[in-house]
Amino acid sequence: MNEKIPLAPAPETYRLTITAGEHSARHIRRIVRWRLDEWQLAVLTDAVELAVTELVANVVRHVPDRRCSVLVLRRAAGVRVEVTDGSERLPAMPREQDLEAEGGRGLLLVEAVVDRWGVRREPGGGKTVWFECAL
Repeated sequence: MNEKIPLAPAPETYRLTITAGEHSARHIRRIVRWRLDEWQLAVLTDAVELAVTELVANVVRHVPDRRCSVLVLRRAAGVRVEVTDGSERLPAMPREQDLEAEGGRGLLLVEAVVDRWGVRREPGGGKTVWFECAL
């Protein structure tokens, strides 16, 4: 008897809590790519990888303990990614860009490649920066 057993559907969410370091973004990109492939959303890979890299890099640069949680949520028409940390400091878009500056372009890149993004304060302290990419 060669009866095929159907595979369970891929979970609709993936959460990872880490202390972000220099190489964390590379590992998170690999996880995001795998999830998007599982959800048949691979067409969103480039935008999601770039945006999550920028958000995790901001944790490394601006959050003293570098602790964060990355949540990847499958949506009906795309994906939502949330990066939560304990810092009260909200990200801000640069008003003017110094062409010689080594940083300060991350949120501009995020805004350019995602469909929507935002930030919310968390009730117990800290913040969540999120973005959505649609098909």
